[in-house]
Amino acid sequence: MSLVSEFKEFINKGNVIDLAVAVILGAAFQKIVDSIVNDIIMPIIAFAGGFENIESLKIGPFTYGKLIAASLNFLIIAIVLFLIIKAMNRAKERAAGLKN
Repeated sequence: MSLVSEFKEFINKGNVIDLAVAVILGAAFQKIVDSIVNDIIMPIIAFAGGFENIESLKIGPFTYGKLIAASLNFLIIAIVLFLIIKAMNRAKERAAGLKN
């Protein structure tokens, strides 16, 4: 088997294609979450806290506003993934119940 045909076989496997789709969707989802956090949540927090820009928050030389934004991004992504996986597991359980 030639190197080219082995590569074609590798690329055409379902796992590689599924992974590529997941990475692309993940990148697109990250942009949505970034926008929600930076354009909606952070301005609300800044307004409620009485300051203009949360990313400029600092104590002495340490800027911690960006850490807050990154933490919120992580939290939102983790919650959404949890809900997606929970829904998928519930659907699998229902499908298994229908088979019996």
